Amino acid sequence: MSELSPWTLLIALLFAFCLDRWFGEPAPRWHPVVWMGKYLGWIGARIAPREMAAGRDWRAFSAGALAWYGGAALVVLAALLLQSALSGLDEAVAGLLLGALLKPMLAWRMLRGEVVAVEEALAESLDAGRRRLGWLVSREVMQLDEGQVRESAIESLAENFNDSVVAPVFWFVLAGLPGAALYRFANTADAMWGYRGMRAGLCWEWAGKWAARADDVLSWLPARLAALLLAAGARGLPWRRLRSEARKTASPNSGWPMAAMALALGVRLRKSGVYALNPDGAAPTPAHTRRAIVLAVLALAWLLVLACAMLFVLAQEQLW
Repeated sequence: MSELSPWTLLIALLFAFCLDRWFGEPAPRWHPVVWMGKYLGWIGARIAPREMAAGRDWRAFSAGALAWYGGAALVVLAALLLQSALSGLDEAVAGLLLGALLKPMLAWRMLRGEVVAVEEALAESLDAGRRRLGWLVSREVMQLDEGQVRESAIESLAENFNDSVVAPVFWFVLAGLPGAALYRFANTADAMWGYRGMRAGLCWEWAGKWAARADDVLSWLPARLAALLLAAGARGLPWRRLRSEARKTASPNSGWPMAAMALALGVRLRKSGVYALNPDGAAPTPAHTRRAIVLAVLALAWLLVLACAMLFVLAQEQLW
């Protein structure tokens, strides 16, 4: 998994969340995920065609896959070199430094703050709530009513709880800093390239297909873990119902944490014309938004307990 000891990884994980709580996100010019986005934006403009192809565009698909692999290789290599540079240090010192490197791969404070900001903006006016939601989601927001704005914010909280918290921790525990960095690269590539048809004058139907599938694979287990953690925070959810609701979304992964959140809160979460999770649930209110954040905090606590337990077991095995 790593040249570093499980104790070092444990210290790094806890320190990364401390840094997230104390300071939030690094400045954009120092943020590795921003650097990933700049690479993806630069090369994406060069690989995605400006017109829809009549059939299967294998040239765009190949260019997208190669560009994805090139960026992923650079990210993993950089993370591996940085992690390896810490291997000769004291465990505690190495853990603190590794935690500082891990922190940009996590974004719980920012996610929570954005959802709270949407609710606060809605208290001012519907237009203010819509505009603030536009910072959080990529869908069209100016036609949404108040309930739909709130539903979208809660959906984003659930989906990004996996993307920005659970999945990076999952891959960090399995593969150290390179694992967490690779996941964030894949997730960022999917967010920028993983579209059907045209977006911003470029066609991503085939150019972004590899990025979308790679994110699906890397998110498959974490998304289901995120749903189970949210269920644990809610003191249990009916598994068959959760699985049935999760399958309503086109994504094989995002439906799991969103369905868990909908069932835990007893609310409906919809994307007009696409899906409706827990359709018989209540329309969400400000109290439901507050409860959603509490559930995510409880799920985060369970995640840390589970991750620390796994690293502790690994450390004990090393002692033997």
